[in-house]
Amino acid sequence: MGGDYGPSVVVPAALRSLSRHPDLHLILVGDKTRLQEALASEQASENPRLTIHHASQQVMMDEEPGLALRNKKDSSMRVAINLVKEGEAQACVSAGNTGALVATARFVLKMIPGISRPAIIAALPSTTEACLSVRMLDLGGNVECTAEHLLQFALIGSTLTSAVEKIEAPSVALLNVGAESIKGNDLVKEAAPLLEAHPDINYVGFVEGDEIYSGNVRVIVCDGFVGNVALKTSEGVAKTLNYFMKRAFNRNLLTRLVAAIARPVLRSGLKSFDPKRYNGASLLGLNGIVIKSHGGADALAYSYAIEEALHEARSNIVKKITHKLTQLANESIAT
Repeated sequence: MGGDYGPSVVVPAALRSLSRHPDLHLILVGDKTRLQEALASEQASENPRLTIHHASQQVMMDEEPGLALRNKKDSSMRVAINLVKEGEAQACVSAGNTGALVATARFVLKMIPGISRPAIIAALPSTTEACLSVRMLDLGGNVECTAEHLLQFALIGSTLTSAVEKIEAPSVALLNVGAESIKGNDLVKEAAPLLEAHPDINYVGFVEGDEIYSGNVRVIVCDGFVGNVALKTSEGVAKTLNYFMKRAFNRNLLTRLVAAIARPVLRSGLKSFDPKRYNGASLLGLNGIVIKSHGGADALAYSYAIEEALHEARSNIVKKITHKLTQLANESIAT
């Protein structure tokens, strides 16, 4: 029920995902009447792989997370996360209030032992053909972090990337204002030796902001304040470029003709960098899979968030992270 558009986006996205994945089952959580109306508007026939679970409340986008946690126990968000806890669903996808989603998920699902905070991680496009995407965390879940938090982010981010992308020992870097070891604030300087010394992290050093999309590393780690600013800045640059390109192509008849000729090439070239394809950020570190969709996502973008949840469920990512941390804890006790 959350996000900017609610069921008008979620329902067609769900139908698209069901058509693409025959083994997928979805539960639509929210106001039953509104969901049924949305299904009717899509002329969707009954589907045994799609069910509705009624929830009488809704968390508003500007609602305080603490109030939502205390007062909205039958919200679509809370009920959906409860379904994950109870084992009726393997993942929850929401476009709702981020703060409320993080607070509710953490309260209901709890953290994986050894992880103190959930981190928001998302796949970003890469300019390198050999590296289709880069995963970056934290993108806003924790604006204040310690070096130990960044170490935990690196470990769970590396485990997720290895499981979903099917690669061994993905390279991990810290986002910094320079590549040299003398640069950066106290946080990254304290975190760097921790990552470098960890046997299960393939740490390769610092990367600067202009390397985020280079594909030179597979996992980029930072605190939530820096990560969110970097992500939103990138979105702003993309919108600005789109604006200037449209303005240039619409200048006169000749430029509109050039645009008509160039459009197929531009569409093909920019397809890999379509932000809709990278919608769906995981709240990593929880004892369950929770995916956050952009609040303004359309149906296509939301369907990609559903697919991210599907990939993580198929990869059994929570079990793999738990196993990894348990293994490390046992090794630490043994030594």
